[in-house]
Amino acid sequence: MSTAVQHAQEFSPTASQLAIAYSVCRGITRASAKNFYYAFLVLPKSKRRALCAIYAFMRHCDDIADDPGLGFEERHQKMAAFLEKLHLAQAGHPTDDPVLLALIDAQHRFKISPGLLDQLAEGTAMDIVEADHHAQGFQVQYKTFEDLRVYCYRVASVVGLVCIRVFGYQDSKAEKFAEQLGVAFQLTNIIRDVKEDLSMGRVYLPDEDLAKFDIQAAQLQNSFDPTRLRQVLAIEADRARQLYLSADALLPLIDEDSQPALWVLSTIYRRLLEKITRLQYDVFSQKISLTTREKLTILGKGFLKRLS
Repeated sequence: MSTAVQHAQEFSPTASQLAIAYSVCRGITRASAKNFYYAFLVLPKSKRRALCAIYAFMRHCDDIADDPGLGFEERHQKMAAFLEKLHLAQAGHPTDDPVLLALIDAQHRFKISPGLLDQLAEGTAMDIVEADHHAQGFQVQYKTFEDLRVYCYRVASVVGLVCIRVFGYQDSKAEKFAEQLGVAFQLTNIIRDVKEDLSMGRVYLPDEDLAKFDIQAAQLQNSFDPTRLRQVLAIEADRARQLYLSADALLPLIDEDSQPALWVLSTIYRRLLEKITRLQYDVFSQKISLTTREKLTILGKGFLKRLS
């Protein structure tokens, strides 16, 4: 944390300011969090508001990292400036940023350590890397699955560790299961978003897995036959399925009022992976997702679990 925040001023937002701030975060989450928002709906209001604030913070960091209108250095500078605003707000300085207002309130209410929030931002910043012209413009490559796991931990497992602070838990075993579940979610996203990531010059599939089927990352943008990738995606899907079992172990360890939300979220992502598998990993001809009806069916079951 910078020296600028060492001498904190006292700032306490009013109830109306916080209500507006949380409303802004809810709007961001509803518009952007196509899967997470459904899970948030079955949470008690205070927890739902906190997770919307956390998501809005991550969304802003993601938008900085992915901004095509900014160069490498500009994105780093913009991220650093946003984190400076966060640190000042954490130290008690006034802020008019609704996302930060809500985030700081949620942080205090649920005792989320400042270090975890920094890690959330640092995870998104992993995608702010200078294009390697020797790799034909590809921005991200991981040689092994263990390398990819580190990335997944920073961009997704940390999210899980923050979320369980809001969910509530007593047994420290919950932290390991939350980390594993985060990796499962991220692997599912990587499988689903292969085409979109390639359009941004990013390859997240490990080189060692591509090499098993004589595929080089540089080939993926040049009239590549996408059916050749199916076996690689199947490897990542198998890893994700094993990691999704951690959701079953995590569920009884979090507060009872949060269990339906975790069940909804993990079920949506598991069903998404099943759908991708049924469609034989054809993630190039369409972006595969659950329909609104499919999500609402899962949400309805989640509400029943909350009421039972």
